Amino acid sequence: HDDAVTSVSFSNDGKLIATASKDQTARLWCAESGAQLRIFRGHTNTVRSVVFSSTSTRVLTASYDGTARVWDVASGDE
Repeated sequence: HDDAVTSVSFSNDGKLIATASKDQTARLWCAESGAQLRIFRGHTNTVRSVVFSSTSTRVLTASYDGTARVWDVASGDE
């Protein structure tokens, strides 16, 4: 991230980490290696919250831009 991290969430199996940031992105990481896997772009203000779906196949983000977005973990698509 290029600015402060505002939220962190582990996938249900503990293999993935999602982070939200003041840099207007959310990111997906490998919990074991720390490698960045995806960047979720589309918000126009701080992403304040990130959480995995119950199946860990999607990530939900909420932003100070007034939107919530659902992202596919496998493709990175909204």
